[in-house]
Amino acid sequence: MSGDVELLVWRHPRPIDAAGRCIGRTDLRVDPRRVRRLADRIAATARRERLPREIWTSPLARCADVGRLLVRRHRFVHRLDPRLAELDFGCWDGQPWSAISPAEVACWEADFAHAAPGGGESLTALAARVRDFVRDRATPRRGAVLVVGHAGWIQAASLEPGNPPRAEQWPAAIPYGRSVRLRLASGGG
Repeated sequence: MSGDVELLVWRHPRPIDAAGRCIGRTDLRVDPRRVRRLADRIAATARRERLPREIWTSPLARCADVGRLLVRRHRFVHRLDPRLAELDFGCWDGQPWSAISPAEVACWEADFAHAAPGGGESLTALAARVRDFVRDRATPRRGAVLVVGHAGWIQAASLEPGNPPRAEQWPAAIPYGRSVRLRLASGGG
């Protein structure tokens, strides 16, 4: 379908000191060796599939560092887009999950699509950012749009448009450094 946009999205490498914490907009570092491995894998995929040497990333370091390395080592064009950032967890962000009240988590799960965890951003708002980014990529192109993003963004992008997400239906996160191909309608929905 001509209104579709194909995304090839890699989840950023595993960040340092994220285990057991609610991580959204908290800007964590990544081991440079993991950044290099992912950048090399992306460059090899682009070469093999004859894709444009252009990478879109979130401005958070765990994604943007991969884009910067692709520029230095593989002559890519790197585009930062704040719409690719992870969900904003507000005052929960960066906190150990064990420090967040189970009652607050239950309130979020009860209105999973519309509640803003920690006073941050709702999943509905995240889905709107996804649609907005996809709409802007809907130009004739050869091959997929290459993206380095976050688990929550990728999960929101993989949901059926128009159906509000429910906690029990939320897709599992793809592993760090892995990719997924998504074909999304550019017209929103």
